[in-house]
Amino acid sequence: MTVPEELVARSNTLGADPRNTNYAGGNTSAKGSTVDPVTAKPTELLWVKGSGGDLGTLTEAGLAVLRLDRLRALVDVYPGVEREDEMVAAFDYCLHGRGGAVPSIDTAMHGLVDAPHVDHLHPDSGIALATAADGAALTKECFGDRVAWVDWRRPGFQLGLDIAAVKDANPQAIGVILGGHGITAWGATSEECQRNSLDIIRTAEQFLAGRGKAEPFGAIVPGFEALSEKDRHTRAAALAPVIRGLASTDQRQVGHYTDSDVVLDFLAREKLAPLAALGTSCPDHFLRTKVRPLVLDLPATAPIEDAIARLKELHAEYREEYAAYYQRHATPDSPAMRGADPAIVLVPGVGMFSYGKDKQTARVAGEFYVNAINVMRGAEAVSAYAPIPESEKFRIEYWALEEAKLKRMPKPKPLAGRIALVTGAGSGIGKAIAQRLAAEGACVAIADLNADAATEAAEGIGSKDKAVAVAANVTDVAEVAAAVDATVLAFGGIDLVVNNAGLSISKPLLETTEKDWDLQHDVMAKGSFLVSQAAAKAMIAQGVGGDIVYISSKNSVFAGPNNVAYGAAKADQAHQVRLLAAELGEHGIRVNGVNPDGVVRGSGIFAGGWGAQRAAVYGVQEEDLGAFYAKRTILKREVLPEHVAAAVFALTAGDLTHTTGLHVPVDAGVAAAFLR
Repeated sequence: MTVPEELVARSNTLGADPRNTNYAGGNTSAKGSTVDPVTAKPTELLWVKGSGGDLGTLTEAGLAVLRLDRLRALVDVYPGVEREDEMVAAFDYCLHGRGGAVPSIDTAMHGLVDAPHVDHLHPDSGIALATAADGAALTKECFGDRVAWVDWRRPGFQLGLDIAAVKDANPQAIGVILGGHGITAWGATSEECQRNSLDIIRTAEQFLAGRGKAEPFGAIVPGFEALSEKDRHTRAAALAPVIRGLASTDQRQVGHYTDSDVVLDFLAREKLAPLAALGTSCPDHFLRTKVRPLVLDLPATAPIEDAIARLKELHAEYREEYAAYYQRHATPDSPAMRGADPAIVLVPGVGMFSYGKDKQTARVAGEFYVNAINVMRGAEAVSAYAPIPESEKFRIEYWALEEAKLKRMPKPKPLAGRIALVTGAGSGIGKAIAQRLAAEGACVAIADLNADAATEAAEGIGSKDKAVAVAANVTDVAEVAAAVDATVLAFGGIDLVVNNAGLSISKPLLETTEKDWDLQHDVMAKGSFLVSQAAAKAMIAQGVGGDIVYISSKNSVFAGPNNVAYGAAKADQAHQVRLLAAELGEHGIRVNGVNPDGVVRGSGIFAGGWGAQRAAVYGVQEEDLGAFYAKRTILKREVLPEHVAAAVFALTAGDLTHTTGLHVPVDAGVAAAFLR
């Protein structure tokens, strides 16, 4: 293998095991020689994981490639620790060739340490030693002189110099523990470097397990034990919209819920409050979890109303404390305060709610806090947890380099941060709507009577960070409530509901049975009512507004032939739009409708027999029905599912902020169905 291929393989192996490093945490490097195409002479290069990305999924495109002679020459022009940030811009003048990733702040560490291969990782066991009150002594006890200690220093050029000096002074060492931060290991070959990294990590794990006390978080507090799975999920679903609304005070957030054993045990222990107040330590941790979490200080069995009231009080206090934290440490050139809401909310007996700009960010924030819990357990097991000072956390959270990284992020999509539930989305119009909403940045719950179709549609959109499947019969109040709860537990809340589930039976009045009538009204009229009711309850609890969209029909205003049950049910839906728009407006919830017509191709309804029935009514072949509908329109165009999806997007994407109670025709122009 080439040097970069070897580096990528090592990185993937290390990153695949969460015991070795957290998601997107740490970086790896390798040094080697190549022929410079300009001078035709051998040139020493450094391949190093670039800014961002994840070791477990790293590819060669994620490596920054720098000339080692130029990188090391920066030592001669280094202006000192007070101006070390200037060195990051200098990395650009050390790059070899075009392309490659942006060099990270840790590039200096990899270039200045005199070893062909270097790993910098964030294992829970290593950080536990790094954050112990007597971490230096414990490192000596654990490793002898095989691993050295480096005092805390913010990542940067000076830390690279510090580690290089420690390595030079300790030739027998295979790596270092970085105070408050993580580990760095090195080796003469890629295999040796990986072996040394794993040696440090596993030795630290064994040391903590063998020397540590049994209950480092203290005794279980009566009343704070985990509820049964059913009870905690029910309580989580009730609390999630409220907590998400609080966490979205400054900026709309997507949520993630975690009730793993690690989390529930921590939340039940007597040291929960004091340890949570100390916050996290590793920069990768608190950049995603914020300086500390919000902790509900009530037992798991407290009345839900009391829990909600207390959460609101604690949230107000959290915002005040965060603003005070900012004021304590901000300097005239600090970036503006980004937001004072918590990223992690801990609810004893129930679990952890984590938040971010999208589902992946929220999920990863939760994963990082689980890492932090493991770190605190390890440190408390052998010593006392002592994270880096608050002032140092602020220096990193509001670092100019971190601010620059945030500004490089792409502009969010129109529906970023929005959470949608689409009924009847396993096929046809509903599937097209779900696909469009997800493509525009929304998280989508796909509800359908056919669980397999819902699953296939969700998987077609992407991972569970983007879409989840929910089996639901919209005529059943319990299943509707479960579908909304599933959406809330998957993404933290609900912002956008599309009532699309439907079916059609084309018969004249005298042939329409009571069963025909009841079925269509149950699915479309009653089903839309039940879904809107359950969703509105969650939206009101959230307090950030929302959208409800009904997929009605041209037939809600047009008296089509042999269509009494379907047309009446659609007319019911159309008037629900008006009624709910008037009622829910005070909560910032907008209710609008879309009136499609003639959606034949890709339509689940038409494929299920409706197409054959309507073709018979109009005396045309079923395969010609779409063209027949198109000819009778003003625009002479066939309507497709994606056209309906476009109307839903237009109604919900943010431009029509003052529009509610509207029905948008998507019928290519049917004069008889003009709204008036």
